[in-house]
Amino acid sequence: MKHQAKKITGGIYLVVDPAMDTSELLLKLKQAITGGLGTIQIWDRWQAGANKKAIIRQIKELAHERHIPVLINNNWELLKELELDGIHLDQAAEDLEARKAALGRSCLVGLTCGNELDSVEWAIAHKLDYLSFCSMFPSKSAGACELVSPQTVEKARRMTSMPLFVAGGISIENIDQLKSTGMDGVAVISSVLKADKPAEVVASFRKKLKKE
Repeated sequence: MKHQAKKITGGIYLVVDPAMDTSELLLKLKQAITGGLGTIQIWDRWQAGANKKAIIRQIKELAHERHIPVLINNNWELLKELELDGIHLDQAAEDLEARKAALGRSCLVGLTCGNELDSVEWAIAHKLDYLSFCSMFPSKSAGACELVSPQTVEKARRMTSMPLFVAGGISIENIDQLKSTGMDGVAVISSVLKADKPAEVVASFRKKLKKE
């Protein structure tokens, strides 16, 4: 039976780093999935000579067992060839509609946003599935991303009902600082993949996100 991707609504969005040792990555991912992941994105960061397709297929198999959508970061070719559920864009793509038409099927599309609300307006106009704001806190994995003001997320919340994620340096200790923004979920990397017990970390994030 063909996998039917779930709609993205919020929760825990794990960005997996395929540059990690593959065995360790798959073990951590399997553990994190048991904690209750909502969405998985495969980051566009690879070791030289990596067998991208083989790694992606293994991630996809683990995720689809639990009906978790798998998105690829920026790569339309792998999205199509491996029949992934969607794509996450680091910036607005002027050729988005042409790309989707060439894909020949529906797919989930998300976008990373900074402090400029133009990207939010673009996402609304193109009916994207979610937005991710990065970086909310200083983070090595977020690279040179600007720090996003919580007020930016609050403004975006007033502009759209699409799911909003906060990303970059997110931890169990600081997530409470962002609850008032109206965000629907958190996008994380190292806080889960570098944890000794990924399932417990994911479960803790889910508990923090529950509406009180």
